[in-house]
Amino acid sequence: MGLAFSKPVNVNAAEKVYEIGTDVTYPPFEFANDQNKYVGIDIDIMKTIAKNEGFKVDIKPIGFNAAVQALDAGQIDGMIAGTTITNERKQKMDFSDSYFKTGVVMAVAKNSSIKSYSDLKGKRVAIKTGTAAGDYAKSIQKKYGFTTVTFDDSNNMYDDVSTGNSVACFEDQPVMQYAIKTGAKLKIVTKPAEGGYYGFAVKRGKNQELLKKFNAGLKEIKANGQYEKIVTKYLGASAMASEKKDKSQNTFVDLWNQNKDALMGGLGQTIILTVLSIIFATIFGVLIGLLGVVPNKLANGFSTTVIYVFRGLPLLVLALFIYTGVPNLLGEKIPAFIAGIITLTLNEGAYTAAFVKGGIEAVDDGQMEAARSLGLPYGKAMRRVILPQGLKIMVPSFINQFIITLKDTSILSIIGILELTQTGKIIIARNLEGFKIWTMVALIYLIIITLLTWLSKWVERRMKS
Repeated sequence: MGLAFSKPVNVNAAEKVYEIGTDVTYPPFEFANDQNKYVGIDIDIMKTIAKNEGFKVDIKPIGFNAAVQALDAGQIDGMIAGTTITNERKQKMDFSDSYFKTGVVMAVAKNSSIKSYSDLKGKRVAIKTGTAAGDYAKSIQKKYGFTTVTFDDSNNMYDDVSTGNSVACFEDQPVMQYAIKTGAKLKIVTKPAEGGYYGFAVKRGKNQELLKKFNAGLKEIKANGQYEKIVTKYLGASAMASEKKDKSQNTFVDLWNQNKDALMGGLGQTIILTVLSIIFATIFGVLIGLLGVVPNKLANGFSTTVIYVFRGLPLLVLALFIYTGVPNLLGEKIPAFIAGIITLTLNEGAYTAAFVKGGIEAVDDGQMEAARSLGLPYGKAMRRVILPQGLKIMVPSFINQFIITLKDTSILSIIGILELTQTGKIIIARNLEGFKIWTMVALIYLIIITLLTWLSKWVERRMKS
């Protein structure tokens, strides 16, 4: 039986496309299914409203914390990620009408003796970055005398409790219920507190047309039954029973067969990021390194400063600064992939500049003096005499830097780039098989790094022969 629509769907080849940030590690509201396609209550609501209201959406799986920062920086047009409407968030965001009522619950390990907040005194509690549940835990932390540890995704938070590192975690009720019914080894021990409502958000004062379309579309899908159908699809008893049955049969081989395409796609993105970054970092590093050895104090000072700044900044801070800080300052979007390349180029390039400078300085000073005494100008002496000798010293470091860059790409998951680590997080959010999936990710990294290490040793031998 079909659903009746109150107005015709607007089909237009020139439909506006909005970039919408989401978490995709927050089932049942947003996650990747067993075909690694983004689904969930939030995703389906957003796509259904977009279809009915005549616009298109490009879902950006950047994680909750990154989505909040990207929205504030104008990197995305809107955010739907189980975002609780609060007065504090209203200072930075404009919210739609609410689309889901929730409350905060506390969960503990299945065999735990903890039954209430009063049992938490002197113990550690796990919370998730930037969430209303985390804020609620902090609001009662002093009263009940517990400490907190923060995680960026729900699965790691659950694992911290189930393994006994923390005694409890705080989570939104429907999310916690879904996780438990689909495999999380936890139990809920409190009634919902701090009842709140989820809303779709845009940056304060921006994209008001999108906000109006969302509200109109939400009203329509609630009236015509589409909303109820979406919620039942993910929170109905049959849906969760099916998820639990599927997960109970997951062997290591089964999980690999289910997710190898996604993992290989993440590896491909990691390799592309690594290759492009190492090319740009090499160019950048060589230029900055050479400026450090030319007979010019201004150039030397510039080189030293660049190396000091970009080696000194933590890669995570640099990535967030470029992806969210710079667009906020300039008012222009920077795609996450480009922001990732720039981040790695500056960071790895600074290290490259340091060993280029060191490699050249390691060549005996007498070599330059001898070349100049034979009448060679400085530039030709550097190209013909110094650099060839310095290159033999630098080459192993170049290859080692390639290995370091490959590993450093994992940090770019913080800005939502779907490299290997982010892909692993998304898969785990669906199946809660953290140990097995992280083992696969670790083995993939280990194989690639081993091959690069062999290459490094082969090049070293060739250079010495």
